[in-house]
Amino acid sequence: MIRIEDLTLNILTKTTVIPEFKSKDSDLNEFLMLEAKDYQEQLLAVTYLLQNPKNNEVVAYFSLLNDTIKFEEDDKKTRNRINRKIPYIKQRSHYPAVKIGRLAVSENYTRQGIGEQILQYVKALFAFGYRSGCRFLTVDAYADAVSFYESKGGFKFFTETDANDDTRLLYYDLKPFKDAMETVDLLP
Repeated sequence: MIRIEDLTLNILTKTTVIPEFKSKDSDLNEFLMLEAKDYQEQLLAVTYLLQNPKNNEVVAYFSLLNDTIKFEEDDKKTRNRINRKIPYIKQRSHYPAVKIGRLAVSENYTRQGIGEQILQYVKALFAFGYRSGCRFLTVDAYADAVSFYESKGGFKFFTETDANDDTRLLYYDLKPFKDAMETVDLLP
């Protein structure tokens, strides 16, 4: 199993030469090769490349962008489920989030835990990196990736209204993650 620590993390720039990349999803491949730089240039998303330092091969990539968890007025069930974990005085109708816009692993590196390690990295980045106030991670997961985000990342469905859609909105609450990691760090 390859470890994320053994890879080089590079932020995509307009001058980055992107080596050929092929995951199992052509849409994700096309985004990296044809659209990611434009998203970066327009300040819509930041794309990170994880590369093998031995041959510069792109092992995986992920894109992050700002997001908001916002409740519909009539969706009391979702609002209550999210709000019950937040102190009453801090409860709102919307919360800051960061969206994982894209996440793909090269076919050469699948089933080695890279995707799960990326999720852990992103969680730590926003729970401890103090880059901005961010309570939640979100993702609009393709139907075939939903189980990955649920089982490997601990993400939950935001609502059931998208149950039959091509993508599902999932969220991850960073506060319990942060609290658990701080507890672990305090152990001898």
